Amino acid sequence: SFAGLIPELVGRHRVIGVELQGHGRTADIDRDSTPAALAGDVVALLDHLGIDRAHVLGFSLGAAVTIELAVSHPDRVRSVVPISEPVRPDGMHEDHNDPSKHATSTRMPTAQDYADMQETYARLSPHPEHFTEFMAAGPHLEGWSDEQLAGITAPVLVIIGDHDFVTIEHGALMKELIPGSQLAVLPGTTHMTATKRLDLLVPLLAAFLD
Repeated sequence: SFAGLIPELVGRHRVIGVELQGHGRTADIDRDSTPAALAGDVVALLDHLGIDRAHVLGFSLGAAVTIELAVSHPDRVRSVVPISEPVRPDGMHEDHNDPSKHATSTRMPTAQDYADMQETYARLSPHPEHFTEFMAAGPHLEGWSDEQLAGITAPVLVIIGDHDFVTIEHGALMKELIPGSQLAVLPGTTHMTATKRLDLLVPLLAAFLD
């Protein structure tokens, strides 16, 4: 997801690319992929690397992990950038929630997108035979209460595409619920292209992180 963005950030920041459970070269294990469990993995990695606090940026499920870090491990985050993820399941567009629309909706991944994901999984995963099982399992997102979101103290930049899985209205709600947060809506952008919009992301992140 961040192959293009990381090189743009390393000139100004130390960047650690975390491949979460079942992603990239990290094997899947017999454990639900909840934001809480994955955030615990990130904290363990920070401990291992001797990093007290970090700016955290994540996409989709990774974005949920950044929010969980801000909620449950506020002492470990300098700032939070969640990209293309709601704070509760009802923040998803109806096209995402209705399987009958998946084949025709321009918001949803194309057949080529799925083929690319499968090719990448087969190339990188220690257990490529688990792809179908991994996709079927999906993430386990219950979301966060208004009180939990109101308790976030780190600076937050919420980023979504204007044609994302997440609705623009829900993005506005996230901005309202998280104190002092900012919202950026990327024009002409879907869920699958959000992290590829370097023309928009690089200046946004430069202004936010610096």
